[in-house]
Amino acid sequence: MRQTWGNLQTVQPIVVKMLMNSMKKQRVAHAYLFEGPKGTGKLEMSIHFAKSLFCTEGLQYEPCQQCSNCKRIESGNHPDIFLVTPDGLSIKKQQIQQLQEEFTKTGVESKKKLYIIEHADKMTVNAANSLLKFLEEPHAETVAILLTEQSHQLLNTIISRCQMLTFRPLPRAQLIEKLVEKENIPSLAAVAAQLTNDLGEAEALCHDDWFAQARDLVIKLYETLNTASNQTLLFIHEQWMKHFDDKEKLQIGLDILLLIYKDTLYVQLGEKEKVVFHDQVSLLQHLSLQQSGKRISNAMANILETKKRINANVNTQLLFEQLVLRLQEG
Repeated sequence: MRQTWGNLQTVQPIVVKMLMNSMKKQRVAHAYLFEGPKGTGKLEMSIHFAKSLFCTEGLQYEPCQQCSNCKRIESGNHPDIFLVTPDGLSIKKQQIQQLQEEFTKTGVESKKKLYIIEHADKMTVNAANSLLKFLEEPHAETVAILLTEQSHQLLNTIISRCQMLTFRPLPRAQLIEKLVEKENIPSLAAVAAQLTNDLGEAEALCHDDWFAQARDLVIKLYETLNTASNQTLLFIHEQWMKHFDDKEKLQIGLDILLLIYKDTLYVQLGEKEKVVFHDQVSLLQHLSLQQSGKRISNAMANILETKKRINANVNTQLLFEQLVLRLQEG
């Protein structure tokens, strides 16, 4: 789906309103700081903003997406737009100096120039000081956009010279909607959206066969715990631990297991609209009749406790078996 200010506004309404107002009033700042969690569209917004500023055919600041400038910005090869990313673990002084050298030259096609610094919080001290001098003496018609997930790690003097725009996490309902729009399986999208707020990460989970199998195994474990408890340890040995064979994978398994217990509680409370495993409502309704609210709450507390202990130097299989025994006991 082609990006527009309209659909960006549904995700980041405050940011879009401020950028649109700055263009309409011809008060575009010389430096912006886009700060917010991973996956909130900071780079995407930067690229669209750049198109609006450089587009030759757009109407009311909506880029046309078809002119030479729009196409080159989209492909990352516009001569007057620069993207700086970490070289290894950090952004180095030399990278900022090279950027400054580029900006001493006349614009290739116009007086406008724009640069984007991704992960600006990863600048070395020397790089940050070099950038500070650059921000203190901005060139005419130059726009800087700094992107960060951790604005507190930037120099206060840099922050003070930028207009800060805060990007909010994508609401889960919108994240699921976007995943489904991209033709991901709704049942997987619903679970993925609970595990991450990053659209890219959620989509990667939806495309991962391991994740789809993990969801199926959690459903099977939950059903086994409540209908054939004498088979549970066999299931763990033969299927569960082979699939969740390291601590990171087991954490994901526990996260999904926690979701299905929450869903059971929602079913008991008559709040089916909150259920994540929407394709398992019949099973949840059936099993919710066999469990008290207190038992479900205890199960969730035990899962959370196991999640805390899992990164300690413990035998993960033994730890999980202990959890299963507690879940069976209620």
